[in-house]
Amino acid sequence: MVQSSFIYALAIIPGLLICWYIYRMDKYEKESRLHLAITFLLGMAITYPVLKAEAWATYAGWGDTQTLATTIVSSFIVVALTEEFAKYLALLIYPYSRPFFNEPMDGIVYAVMISMGFATLENILYAGKFGFQTTILRAFTAVPAHACFAIIMGYFMGRSRFALSTKAKRQLMALALVVPVAVHGTYDFFILQEYYEELMILALALLGASIYIATKLIREHQENSPFKGNEGMKE
Repeated sequence: MVQSSFIYALAIIPGLLICWYIYRMDKYEKESRLHLAITFLLGMAITYPVLKAEAWATYAGWGDTQTLATTIVSSFIVVALTEEFAKYLALLIYPYSRPFFNEPMDGIVYAVMISMGFATLENILYAGKFGFQTTILRAFTAVPAHACFAIIMGYFMGRSRFALSTKAKRQLMALALVVPVAVHGTYDFFILQEYYEELMILALALLGASIYIATKLIREHQENSPFKGNEGMKE
């Protein structure tokens, strides 16, 4: 019982720590904790249908990784597109058009909350199925990777919300989906391919680069916040 509780705690803590970090990075007008909790729960709510869709695709033969073509389909379509599109829809459905979404940084904040809700429940399910080693590995790889994909998505969604033209808005909204899918798919391809074990190193390199880029995107939205110099708390 104690060991089981410890494993589940390991599954939950990484996502919550990343949520806390992003909350701290939202320096100039922090979001309501109620809205943050709702988006986190929304991320959890999409997890089960996404995993069911991935399981169905795998059963249908689309998740096979025995050939180069099927590995590409599995990485970019079955996993990356399915998961990132679900997060994208969740971001659009709840926070994107609400009045409290009032600066570009909010795109990053809410995208991360949705993604961490997803990653946390996914982690819990994986912990129950695969145990300690998988849980600890995912704490340092899959969960930070999901956060990076979300920051990239949120960066473009935040910019699109306040774009000055319809054309620019559409382009940024497209990038908000296409770029995370491309990065996520590439990351998964390096992990899933069964040809060269050395390519696993590229997955770690891509994760490191994604963390670096995500940090820069956060700083850009911090620097350009319309609330900079007028720090406050939304109720």
